[in-house]
Formats: sequence, structure tokens, C-alpha cells
Amino acid sequence: MGLYVNPGNRAFREAVNSTIYVDKSGLISYTDSVLNTKQKYVCVSRPRRFGKTMAADMLAAYYSRGCDSKEVFAGLLAAQSEAYKENLNRHNVIRLDVQQFLFHESHLEIFIRKMQEAVIKELGEVYGNCFEVDLYGLPDVLKQVYASTGEGFIFIIDEWDCVFRIAKEDTRAQKEYLDFLRGLFKGQDYVELAYMTGILPIKKYGEHSAINIFDEYSVTDPAELAEFFGFTESEVCNLCTENKVDFSMLKEWYDGYLLNGLHIYNPKSVVDVMRRKKFKSYWTGTETYEALKVYIERNFDGLREAVAGMLGNARCRIDPTTFQNDMTTFHTKDDVLTLLIHLGYLTYDEDTSEVFIPNKEVEQEFMRAVKVGGWGRLMETLNRSEELLKSTWELDGDAVAKGVEEARRDTASIIQYNDENSLACALCAAYAASQAYYAKPLRELPGGRGFADVVYIPLRNVDRPALLIELKWNKSAEGAIRQIKDKKYGDWLKSYTGDILLVGINYDKKKDIHECIIEKYTKE
Repeated sequence: MGLYVNPGNRAFREAVNSTIYVDKSGLISYTDSVLNTKQKYVCVSRPRRFGKTMAADMLAAYYSRGCDSKEVFAGLLAAQSEAYKENLNRHNVIRLDVQQFLFHESHLEIFIRKMQEAVIKELGEVYGNCFEVDLYGLPDVLKQVYASTGEGFIFIIDEWDCVFRIAKEDTRAQKEYLDFLRGLFKGQDYVELAYMTGILPIKKYGEHSAINIFDEYSVTDPAELAEFFGFTESEVCNLCTENKVDFSMLKEWYDGYLLNGLHIYNPKSVVDVMRRKKFKSYWTGTETYEALKVYIERNFDGLREAVAGMLGNARCRIDPTTFQNDMTTFHTKDDVLTLLIHLGYLTYDEDTSEVFIPNKEVEQEFMRAVKVGGWGRLMETLNRSEELLKSTWELDGDAVAKGVEEARRDTASIIQYNDENSLACALCAAYAASQAYYAKPLRELPGGRGFADVVYIPLRNVDRPALLIELKWNKSAEGAIRQIKDKKYGDWLKSYTGDILLVGINYDKKKDIHECIIEKYTKE
């Protein structure tokens, strides 16, 4: 066994022997199914601390020759598959963590050469004199080994995108690295499986998209691999039962990542709660808020407005397809918001193409970032939010109109106030305290014969009225209430047994005032 060639099972054995271990070995059934097929190129991208390295260690332990992992996998899901005995410790594995060779920008000139030298040295120890090293480096060495022995290799590469995070602006180093990967994998007979993980999907780079041979499984398109990275809700629920932790509280703090219809939790945060029995920021606590602040202060139309709305529990529709899969190429707010999805600061709903802040832990990071980023007036709006909610419940339309007006004034430097959408963003910021009582607000919720603008539905076991809000621009609050009734927006909530409040809000641009009318909804 070596460090890079057939590294053995020590790392994965430590994971399995840990106090808290969640079985993700079902991933092996998928990798077994694509061995030596056209689908053998797999790239998984997830935020940090989502179990990528553990999965890489697991695959190395399963496939590596030179070790016996039967005991390690005993009782795990992988051991139940038909291909298990056929592939267990029967393959040559080359396992690389790119960050071990590139943990500082000063290594950019040498890291590719050093990686190749390290692997070639260990290949020499295994295969003796069956190859010669020339200027073509590792790819040519592997060709010679394959020609001499007929043995192929499984490649497991962790932190594949390290160069794009450390050398954000160095396009020369990025292209050189992509060329190396292309030469290593594309069209090579010795590749049985190439499995890469990182935070970013594969860089879109003109001719250098030539490593598009990879099937990608990202946070915006996880496909069938969604459940294998991060903890599912059922897994978290079982952990809470075993460790006597309040699941409802844990859900409030750490739930929210949506992948292929599943609610996924950050393993780092969940494990720390199980061990320490305290609810606080664990995942975001490992990184300064400055990293987030840099991105949300980008000068793109609508970006700061979107962040203000999301701090009020709202969602923002985006197009993630224009993102260039790096940390510097931004043309629109959608590109920035898509990066924040990959970094784990936002989550993405594939069904609606919307992003939002996933949970309380991440929300605290956003709050810290805006607090020191010149967003002080917005903080005043967020702090006044509880009073606005109380006024709404008391049917005090004048107080609510005043509260929305104050929110508009406080967010004037952030939100361009010129249509109903901007009014909705100001409204969501004004109702930021709603998260203590309500689920995330629904925008344009389908009703009887149209769409309600904003709907707040109470959390389970919370005795508060649902809020059905219609917004108008240069019209009237009375007209907003009339539209709710005429178009039967309340029909969607027929099965809801609690009280419902109809809230009509209008902004009169000529008078520069807001008006609000609130009524109790009477079901027919």
C-alpha cells in the first residue's frame, strides 16, 4: 500500500469507527455500475464539509488492492450488492488530494509536476522496470503500465477544483491544470473509473471544456447521487432519537438544502450538535463572514435587493446556467447567487428555479456580513419586524403601512423602488421576524383564478393566522382586497383550519405613501 497508489482503508476505517457514522456506502452501487463504461467519468461538487472526502476515502477502501476491507464494510449497505465481492479490493487505485500539493499560491508552478512525480515513484515500487519516464509524464507512464500488464486504474481525486479557488485570477495556471486532466483521462484505455470531487463544477473554458467527458452531480443538478452527500432528513431524525436531541430545533437550525426533492443537512453541523448538545453555528463558524461579504456586495443590479428579500425569508428566481464555474467570472446577479449555492450559503429549488437562505445557521452568517457591510438601515428594518407582525395580527392597517414605509426608506440604497416586485422585496425584509412563526413566504402562490403575491403559512403547532398578501402599485389597497376575493385566492387554503388574514397594500407614487387594509377571511 502507498500514499497515492492503492492507499488502503485506514482513513475510512476511522470514519466507520467514529462515535457517529452514517452509512453512505450505497454510492458504491452506482460507481460499480459505471466501471469500464462510457459513464465512468464522475464529478461530484458540494459545499465544504458535506462528506466529499469521506466518500472518496470509502471508495479507496473498497477498490484498493493490497488491503482487506471485508471487516470494514461488514454490515454496510454496499455489502448487500451483487457486485460487492467481485470488486472488493480488486482494483488499482490512484488517490489524490490536490490540496495536499497546492495549499498555497506559491505552489502553482510546481504542483502538477509534484503530483506526477509522487505517483510515478510509487508506481515504480509496484511495477518495477516496466516503464520509462519521459516528458509526457504520468499519462504516458500509465499507458506503458497498461500495455505491459493489462491492468487499469481507478482514479479518485479530491479537491479537484483547488486551483480555481486558490488562483482565482490565474487563467494560465487554470488552463495548464485542465490540460493535465484532459491528457490524464480523455480517451485513455487505462481508466476504469475517474471520480472527482470539489466545491465547484468543472470549469467552462472554451476549448478547455474538453473534459466534458464527465457526468456532473452538483448542488443544482444532483440527480441520483443526491442522498449520498450530506445527511437526509430520515438519517437526521434517527440520530436525534439515538442521541436525545430535539429534532424540531435541529431542523430549524440546519435544514433547508434541497437536492432532488430531498431535504439535506450539513453533516458537520449535525454531528457537532449530537456531540455537544448545543445549537449554534458550526459549519459557518469555521470560516469568516468576510468570504460571504465580498460576494453579496458585488455591484450588480438586483443583487443587494435579492439579498435583502432573502433576509426577510423570501426567495429569488435565478438562471444558474450562465455561471462559468469559477469564483471570478460574474456577469449578472444570477452568477453570484449561483456561486453562493455551490459554496453552501444558499440553496436551490430545481422545481421553481429559486434560491433562498437555507436555515438559521446560514442566516446568522448573512446577518454578520450585512452588519459590517454598510447595510445598517436594513438592520433597523429587520429589528423592527416583530412590531410589524403584531400590528398585522391586530388588523392595524395604518401601522402596517407605516412599517412598510419605514422599510422602504431603510432599504432605499439597496432596493430600487419602482414596481410591485421591489415592493415585495421591501415587504419581505419588513416581515423578517416571520421566520419564528411562519414557513418561508410563498411568492405568487396559485390560488383560485390567479396568483397571490405573498403568502405566509404558520409553522406547525404555531397559533397564528395565515397571511394572504396582495400588492398594488399606483392603485388602491381596497382594490387589492377586492382582487383576493374576486379571484378566490383563499381557495388554496380551504383545508387550512386556522384563521386567515387578507392584507392589501398599495404604494401611491404621486403621494409617495403606502396604504394598507387588513381583513379576516371568511370561508364560504
